[in-house]
Amino acid sequence: AWSVVAGRELRDLWLAGRGLPLLLAYTLLLSVTSYLVAANQALNFLEQREAVSLTLQVAVAVGALLVLLGAADSVSGERERGTLESLLLSPAPRHALIIGKAVAALSLWAAAWVVSVPYVWYLGRGVGVVGVALASGLAVGSLLALFLAGYGLIISTVVSSNRLSLSVSLFSLLALYAPTQMPTAVQNSWIGDLLLRIDPFTAGLRYLGKLIINGHSPDQDAGWLVGPLLAAFVAAAVALTVAGRLTLHGGDQA
Repeated sequence: AWSVVAGRELRDLWLAGRGLPLLLAYTLLLSVTSYLVAANQALNFLEQREAVSLTLQVAVAVGALLVLLGAADSVSGERERGTLESLLLSPAPRHALIIGKAVAALSLWAAAWVVSVPYVWYLGRGVGVVGVALASGLAVGSLLALFLAGYGLIISTVVSSNRLSLSVSLFSLLALYAPTQMPTAVQNSWIGDLLLRIDPFTAGLRYLGKLIINGHSPDQDAGWLVGPLLAAFVAAAVALTVAGRLTLHGGDQA
């Protein structure tokens, strides 16, 4: 049942929805970022590894954010369009509906990663970091995308308004960046380090930086992946649990 729902959602997203415009905007942003880091590299403001790391982190962060935009619209958008009732009346179980919608949202990250490959290759050729950058970017980006897919589906399932779903999702996502704004002394303390490691975005992006810029082995800083792993698992589990309470009017289940 989930594959049928996923096929329907993928067609709606890529043939008649926002998939292609979002991917086009993502490509434009990545092109501008790559041009700027390449120009700074030519002026000796950035080393080649730093240029690759910066571009990859932008690609991963924005690519995962596309998943949030797709997931936050998935259920609440159906409510506003009046199409959720027919979906709920189908024989597919509630969790299959959520899984199918999650697959469609995650396809945005898959497309974004494919788009990022030539940019990372161009900036990283000659320093031997292309393979590491692409593999680690795929791993970290997939964890962040799974986290945001589950989180977006939770918000979209609970609230009744599509605008409210997008607003709450984006606002709370901004709150994740709060630990990075702490003073350096606080960040270097044990509580600051803990907060940075719990934040899945900060932890994942720092892991990429240590691999590419510092040349560390993948297992040397694996502790930074605990936050993204836990966030992805918890968000996916809660999204499936909340799916059992999926109703025509989201506000009725609060």
